[in-house]
Amino acid sequence: RSRRRKCNTERGSNTCSYCHERGFNCYRGVTQLKARRNENIGIPVQSPRIETSETGKPLPPTELCLELVELYFDLIHDQFHSLFHRPTFMEQVRNGTAPKVLLFAMMALSARFSSNEVFSNIPPRDRCMPYYDESTRLLDLRVNSITTIQACVLLGGISTTEDNAITESVYYTVACRMATLLDIARKPVQDPLEREISIRVWWTLCMVDVWSSRSIHLPRQMPYMEDLPLPIDEMKFLQWRPGDVAPDHGEDFSSSLLAQMITLNRILSQINDALAETAAGNTIALVVEQIVRDLSQKMDDWYAALPEYMHDTPENLQRYASQGLGRIFVAVYLGYYHFGQLLFYQFLHEDRHGSGNHYYANKCKSFAAKLCTIVYASHATPGCEVWYNMVGHILVIASTIQIHTLLFDTDEAVIAAARSRLEQNFTILMRLRDYWPMLESCFARLQIFHEVCRQNIDSSFRMDMWMLKFLSEFAEPIRVKEDDEPQRIVGLYSVENVGVSPQDWV
Repeated sequence: RSRRRKCNTERGSNTCSYCHERGFNCYRGVTQLKARRNENIGIPVQSPRIETSETGKPLPPTELCLELVELYFDLIHDQFHSLFHRPTFMEQVRNGTAPKVLLFAMMALSARFSSNEVFSNIPPRDRCMPYYDESTRLLDLRVNSITTIQACVLLGGISTTEDNAITESVYYTVACRMATLLDIARKPVQDPLEREISIRVWWTLCMVDVWSSRSIHLPRQMPYMEDLPLPIDEMKFLQWRPGDVAPDHGEDFSSSLLAQMITLNRILSQINDALAETAAGNTIALVVEQIVRDLSQKMDDWYAALPEYMHDTPENLQRYASQGLGRIFVAVYLGYYHFGQLLFYQFLHEDRHGSGNHYYANKCKSFAAKLCTIVYASHATPGCEVWYNMVGHILVIASTIQIHTLLFDTDEAVIAAARSRLEQNFTILMRLRDYWPMLESCFARLQIFHEVCRQNIDSSFRMDMWMLKFLSEFAEPIRVKEDDEPQRIVGLYSVENVGVSPQDWV
C-alpha cells in the first residue's frame, strides 16, 4: 500500500512478488483468504457492499450508506446505546466525512433489517460479518479519541449480538478505560454540542458497564460522578446544531428519556448487588426483605416523579411515536419492568403453593405482565417496534414467570392470560431469531429452564447461584441443575401443560 504500486503475483500464489522477496506478511493474501471465507458462507464477493482490495472494503454507494445508517438510528441507537447526534452524523455521511470505522460498524448492526435488493439473496443474520470485519480492521486503538470509544461500543454491541461474550467484554473494557483516561465528560471542547455528545457517551458507558459486567461476573469499571449533568431533552438535542448556544441541562433533565434511563440504571446496579448477596446466602431473610423494600420504594419513587406525559399509557406511546421517539420510550419501560421482575423474582419460589410473600410475588408477576404488554403495544404501533437483541433476554425471563403461573396458579382466567402471553412471547422471539444470532442462546436458556422444571419443579424458582446466572449472566452458557433430587408435580399443572414445548423451539 505505501509504495502506491500494483502488486504482482505468480499464478496460484496468495503472496505478491514484492513481499515474497523480502519475507514480509502479504496483506493481499489475507484479503483473498477473507474473500474465500465469505464465498464459503454464501456471501458473494463482487457486490457494492463487500468488494475486497488491498486497502480493504470500499464503502457502499452513498444511497445505500444513508439507508443503512438511517436504519441504525431508527432501530438500534438510543435503545442499545446513545453515542451520536443524528442530524450531524447524517450530514457527515452525505458529505463523505463520517469515520469509516463507525459507518461499517453501524451497517453491521443495521444491514439485517434492510429490504434493499442488494441483500435479497443473503439471510439477515449473515449480512453482519463483512461490515464487522472491516470495522475491526479499521479500528486503531493507538488513536485516543471519542471516535475510537464510539467504535469500541459499537463493536462490543455487535459482539453481543453474535453471542461472543469475551470479545464484547474486551471492546467495552477498552471503551470504558479510554473514556476514563481521557475524562471525556469534563474535557474542554470547542463546541457545546460536542460536550453534550461526550456526556451521552459517558453515561452510555456507565449503563453498559452495569449490565455487561454482571453478565460475565466481573467488577464494574466506570467511576460515578455526582456532579456530571444528565443528558438534555431528546427533541432539543435533535434540533441542536453545531455552534448553537448550549441549553440549560437542569431545565431539560425531567423530560429526557435517556436521563430517566440512566436514573433507572443506578437502581439496576443495586438490584444486581442484592440478588448476588441473596443467591450466595450471605444475607438473612429479614435483611433481604428490607433491602427489597427499599429498592421497591426507589422504583415507585422513580415512576411517581415522572411528568404525566411520560407515564406508560397508550396516549403517551402514540405521542412519542409521532415525535419519532416511540422506540426509546418503549426502551425506558422495558428497563423499568425488567428491573422490577428481577427484583421480585426470588419471591416466586415461596409462592408456589400459596405460601410466602404474596405481595412481592404478585409484584413480580405484575411487572412481567406489563413488560409483555408494552412489547405487544410497541409492535402494534408504527414507529415503536423494538427489534434490538436484548429484548430476547428480557422476554425469556418474563416467559418463565408465565410458566410459574401455569404451574402453580389455580385461577383459570389468570392461567389463560399467562398462556396467551407465553405464546405471544414465543412468536416475537421467533421473529427476533431471524435477525440476531444471540437469540439461539435465548432459546437454549428457555429450553434448559423447561428441563429444570421437568427434573425438579419444586426448586426450579429458588434464588440460588444457578438462578442468578440464569437471570443476569445472559452472556454465559447455562446448564441444567444437577444437584437436586427430582420432585416433579403431577396433575393439571404439571410442566407438560405449559403449552409451548422444546419441540417447538427447534
